[in-house]
Amino acid sequence: MKILIAGGGTGGHFFSGVAVGEAFLARDGTSTVVYVGTANGIEARAGEGLDVRFIDVAGIKGKGLMSRLRAVFKLPRSLLQSMSLIWSLKPDVVMGVGGYASGPVVLAARLMGKRTGIVEQNSVAGATNKILGRIVHRVFLAFEEAGSAFPAHKVVVTGNPIRERVVQLLTLESTGTVGLGARFKLLVLGGSQGARAINEAMMGLADVVPPAFRDRLYVVHQTGKPDEERVRAAYARAGVDAEVHAFIEEMAEAYRAADLVLCRAGALTVSELSMSSRGSLLVPFPHAIYNHQELNARSLVEAGAGEILLEKDLSPQTLGDALQRLDADRKGLQAMAWKAGSLARPEAATEVVDEMYRLLGVP
Repeated sequence: MKILIAGGGTGGHFFSGVAVGEAFLARDGTSTVVYVGTANGIEARAGEGLDVRFIDVAGIKGKGLMSRLRAVFKLPRSLLQSMSLIWSLKPDVVMGVGGYASGPVVLAARLMGKRTGIVEQNSVAGATNKILGRIVHRVFLAFEEAGSAFPAHKVVVTGNPIRERVVQLLTLESTGTVGLGARFKLLVLGGSQGARAINEAMMGLADVVPPAFRDRLYVVHQTGKPDEERVRAAYARAGVDAEVHAFIEEMAEAYRAADLVLCRAGALTVSELSMSSRGSLLVPFPHAIYNHQELNARSLVEAGAGEILLEKDLSPQTLGDALQRLDADRKGLQAMAWKAGSLARPEAATEVVDEMYRLLGVP
C-alpha cells in the first residue's frame, strides 16, 4: 500500500496525520507513507524522519482581504502540484487531516480516481473539511457533534487519532496519583506555540494568591518560544517552584505528573486530556474559526471532566480563585480525572485504517 496524508499547519492536524500513517504501517510494514504540507507549517519542523513533501498553498478563512486574494491565486498552482505528486507517487489511499494543505491534495486525488478520506478533529467542522466532505469516500470524526456538516452515510466516529507510542504512555495507570501529596501540581499548556493570555495570567498569579498556596504550587509550563524567558523570570521573582519550557517534547510524562491541566482546547489537547485521564481548566482560544475551541471544551465540561474559564474573564485574580478552589477539592480533582478517562478512544487511528482497508476491499 502507498498512502498519502495531507494537511497540517498546526500540531493538532499534523500529529493526527502521523498517527494515521503509523497505524497504516502497523497494519502492513511494507506500506509507504508520504506526508504533504506547507513549508510554513509545523510539519516543516517536526517531520524529522518522515517523508514530507510541500506544496504552495495558503489559508483563506479568517484572513484579511489581501491574504485571501493571494491564497486564491495560489490555488490553481497548488492543485497542479498535488496532481503531479499523486501522478508520481501513485498512492492507493489519500487522507486529509485538516488544514488548508489538505484541500488541493484531496481534491486532486478524487479527480484522479483515488480512494479518499478525511479526519475532522474538532467538534465543529473546518472550512476545508466541509468542502471535502462532499467528495471524499469517508469522513472520520473525533466528535459526533461535527456529523451534521457531512453526508451521514460517509461518517464514522472514531475519536481523534493519537500516535500509538503516545497512547501507550498516556494510558499508563496514573489516575491514582491525582490530588495526592502536599504539592498542587499544575501543568500549563497553550498549544505548540504557547498562549500569551494564559502566560500573562500565570505571571501575575503570585501577586493575588496567599503565600501558603503559592508555596504549595508546583508548575510545569509550556510557554512557546517568545515568552519563555519572561515567564521563567516571573516565576523566579515570585518564588514559585516551576519548570518552564518553550515546548515540551515528552508530553505524556508531563500529563501523568499533573493534578490538573490549565490549557487551550484544541482538538489534540482535548483528546490527550481524555487519554491521560486528567481534569482540566480550559481557556479556549477566542478567535478560533467557528469558535470550535469553546465547543471542544464543552464536551469535557458536560462530562464532568473539566471547567471553562473564558479568556474575556481571565485575569490573575479569576485564575487564582479557580485554582485555589480546585486545589481545595482533591476528591473533585480525582473525579474529573476519572471522567476524562471515560471519554478516551485509544483505537481511533486503527479504526481509521481498518475502515479505509474495507473501502478498498482488502481484508
